[in-house]
Amino acid sequence: MRQALAGEFDEFVAARWSALLHLARLLTGGDRHRAEDLVQDAFVKLWFVWPKVAHEAPEAYVRKVMVRAAARSARRRWWGERPVDQVPETATAGDVSATVAERSRLEAALARLPPRQRAVVVLRYCQDLSESQVADALGCPLGTARSHAARGVARLRQLLDDVSESVG
Repeated sequence: MRQALAGEFDEFVAARWSALLHLARLLTGGDRHRAEDLVQDAFVKLWFVWPKVAHEAPEAYVRKVMVRAAARSARRRWWGERPVDQVPETATAGDVSATVAERSRLEAALARLPPRQRAVVVLRYCQDLSESQVADALGCPLGTARSHAARGVARLRQLLDDVSESVG
């Protein structure tokens, strides 16, 4: 029985790793290393409750763990790294460069949102969760989730417009 549960856990991790890593990158403001740590920590916590949540909603559990951990870690004042204003020039394929630049611009704007707003925007619009699922993941009332979503999207638009005006 235990081996069957372990096998199911391994299959779940293999199937959902990349999608959850993408979510974690958005939650951490694009920091790949912090995102990998966030996903790994969430999977460790999932392992301990796997028999309870395996047949219910393991992905919802992992998302909730990741959102809460990302919010806690965002409150830390120092990560031992220094962000830079300009990303170093790198060579990219011709056709992909516009897509990569747009995604980088969006990730940079997301990183400037407060952690709760960023979490709501990412869960609602990148993960396509319903408002009630977002509220449940954050452990807050539905109205609070809606408010964070509205403010986050408005701020994101403002940030993206500011970047467009300064470039153009």
